[in-house]
Amino acid sequence: MLNNYLPVLVFLVLGLVIGVLFTIGNIYVGPKKPKQWTPTKSAQEDPYECGLPSEVQDGFRFGISFYLIAMLFILFDVEVLFLYPVAVELKAFGAFALVETLTFSALLLVGFVYSWRRGALDWKL
Repeated sequence: MLNNYLPVLVFLVLGLVIGVLFTIGNIYVGPKKPKQWTPTKSAQEDPYECGLPSEVQDGFRFGISFYLIAMLFILFDVEVLFLYPVAVELKAFGAFALVETLTFSALLLVGFVYSWRRGALDWKL
């Protein structure tokens, strides 16, 4: 009985040990915060993205096209999750699964064409 759980216990203990070692290593090796705050030091600690200073202000709002593309990505990601098991076990599922998969893909294609025609994929700044 214990032999069945031994790999799980080893994995948990090993993960715990590595996590504790990294935490302790970070305390000793990691960078320390400056002891004094000065305007020069705080200006050097501004967040950077791609090597350029951030120009995003509080209250910045993303355009609706950002959210539409994100929703389309999730939609097609779910399609891949649905298609993979059907593709692997198509013989076991039979013709019904093939028809259902084709129907599902056709509905997604209609939604994609609708979004494309409405301009959801046109990126505007």
